[in-house]
Amino acid sequence: MDLGLKDRVYVVTGATRGLGRASAEALLAEGAKVLITGREEKAVAEAVAELGGEGSGVAGAAADNADPGTPDRLIAEARARFGGFDGILISVGGPAPGFAADNTDEQWAAAFDTVFLGAVRLARAAASTLTEGGVIGFVLSGSVHEPIPGLTISNGLRPGLAGFAKSLSNDLGPRGVRVVGLLPSRIDTDRVRSLDALSGDADAARAANEATIPLRRYGTPEEFGRTAAFLLSPAASYLTGLMIPVDGGARGGF
Repeated sequence: MDLGLKDRVYVVTGATRGLGRASAEALLAEGAKVLITGREEKAVAEAVAELGGEGSGVAGAAADNADPGTPDRLIAEARARFGGFDGILISVGGPAPGFAADNTDEQWAAAFDTVFLGAVRLARAAASTLTEGGVIGFVLSGSVHEPIPGLTISNGLRPGLAGFAKSLSNDLGPRGVRVVGLLPSRIDTDRVRSLDALSGDADAARAANEATIPLRRYGTPEEFGRTAAFLLSPAASYLTGLMIPVDGGARGGF
């Protein structure tokens, strides 16, 4: 199946590792041009080299999603590097773990600036310039539907972003611009492994989590990346305003 991604231009934030990186890899494999971002210049440069290097359809930019100047800069950079801008996948690192009584005001404020407001700014900037066929994607979390114990900040912010994404999809639909969300659960990334380790026995935590997943295993970043590439592609042209769980069936509802 041809996803129609050849020579389309995307920005993927938080793409030096994890789910953003896997999504960038999948887009590149289908012929898209991708500007990846991360907070540290060294990590961005290393990721660009590992993904094929300059001239192979990938470029990098160090950027902090919490910086109000980031959205316009990234879109301008994508246009300058590749001659266009067809969509963005907004992926950010997970906020600090903790239960309701554990997280500080400072942790909430930092997460709000990066995870929530930073994502909103990126989406608004993309929405202001995308034309028919454009797409805005959000990497959210299974916590949009079901709170995850020990991730109170994520439980608070991710559903709000999903609501924003749904509202944005209604606003942009008449222009032919789509908005989609991905809801990963237990995907085998550094972030999830570190959360398992907080229990004191990472192997036991993983086994217990896998027992609750109908497919009885964690997902791979590659599986997530392929899903993201499809949703961002013209092949998914009639899909908007929806949140797709990428969780091996872990969500209890439909």
